[in-house]
Amino acid sequence: MMVRDTPLVLDLRAAWTDYMQNHLPGAEWAHNETFRAALGGLPFQLFGEDDYRRLFQRLGVDPGRPVVIYSPGQESDVYATYVAWLLAGFRHARTYVLDGGYARWELEGRPMSRTYPRPPPPRPMPGPFAPDTASLADVLAATTGSGALLVDARNPQQFAGAAGSQRRRGHIPGAINHPWQDDLETRDLALVWKRPDDLRAGYVGQGITPDRDIIAYCNTDTEVSHVWFALRAVLGYPRVRIYVGSWSQWAERDDLPVE
Repeated sequence: MMVRDTPLVLDLRAAWTDYMQNHLPGAEWAHNETFRAALGGLPFQLFGEDDYRRLFQRLGVDPGRPVVIYSPGQESDVYATYVAWLLAGFRHARTYVLDGGYARWELEGRPMSRTYPRPPPPRPMPGPFAPDTASLADVLAATTGSGALLVDARNPQQFAGAAGSQRRRGHIPGAINHPWQDDLETRDLALVWKRPDDLRAGYVGQGITPDRDIIAYCNTDTEVSHVWFALRAVLGYPRVRIYVGSWSQWAERDDLPVE
């Protein structure tokens, strides 16, 4: 196997001590919050293209080399799908999310390591950086019948307004609730992705079909990446965008309607 065909493995577990104790062989560590910051006072926003290009190059991401991303597993798959969404913004052709994450790998007794990788020098990431995003204006248009379908990836309690940390509770008018956790199931004691046919049936049953222009959101644009990955990467839906401001921006604006 050529060196550049050897996958770059990224460990997205939040605790650096977990990485020190053990990790998948050859994995590099990155904290999930390395990939976003406040912008104009609004938290959880994207960096600019050059920032991401430098960050991914520092991690050893190469446009010609496959990337495998894993999270802790269980309820934290969203860390991995978020970085997969960002890499898709550079049109990285071979980006993969490890099904079941670290938890499944450990459960199955697969090899672990405590050594650090020695990756080859990466080539620069090509531009432009154009992730699948929707603006506040796009979402406002969707609430007034623009044709875009709004999908809320939060849990049912937050969608219904019974829970939440933001200034206001509820959901964007007209949104359909598809909790991202609904895309997972337990098999052989591990929490893993549903099989594609079951995944598709769950979305189609809610009217979330591949012919629609879909704008999805959550609280801080992290969890919704799981829905984006399910629809775009697994099911091949052609038009799926993430509202980066998500509920954190919408709920803070008293001039925006809430259901």
